[in-house]
Amino acid sequence: MAANKLSLVWAVLKIPSLFLCVICVALTLVSATVTRADSTGVNASIAFDINQQNELHQGELPMADRLLVRKSERRLYLLRQGQILRSYGIHLGLEPHGKKEYEGDFRTPEGRYTLGNRNSTSRFFLAIQVTYPNARDEANARRNGKRPGGAIMIHGLPNTPSKPLDYYNRADWTDGCIAVNNSDMVEIWLMTATGTSIDIEP
Repeated sequence: MAANKLSLVWAVLKIPSLFLCVICVALTLVSATVTRADSTGVNASIAFDINQQNELHQGELPMADRLLVRKSERRLYLLRQGQILRSYGIHLGLEPHGKKEYEGDFRTPEGRYTLGNRNSTSRFFLAIQVTYPNARDEANARRNGKRPGGAIMIHGLPNTPSKPLDYYNRADWTDGCIAVNNSDMVEIWLMTATGTSIDIEP
């Protein structure tokens, strides 16, 4: 009888231990899942450190010495010594035909410019300035009694989209800038330097 009581007590004592073991195993599995999910980099853009990305990738990717935009093709090319390194689809200003002539005309400039300042915290996913207006653009705008405008950039998608995402993939939607998708923008950022020439053709 005493032996049976001892066996019963031991069995009761084992239940919490088994329960704790199950809890430990479950927590271990959850931790492993979280670690795997984090390692995929799905949310990497939340902690995107552009300086670290430059350090990691600039030595691995070829650097372009010229950019070429062909508006009619909706293409941006990265070139090095006349050879095409990369080609990207682009979206232009809301009025894509014709060169930019004044502030607020929603056109993308045409001509030769250089890449200027870079902004990793703009309202778009990365942005590189195109040095519009040049002297000719300013003179042309003055002749027409207008201001030439500015803030022409190569940039990614809006960080806070105001329209469905498919709109940005099928339409010309900028105020005059050159837009690409975010993954292409990362590559353009890493493969170009400030001062690189950019030719924008009709």
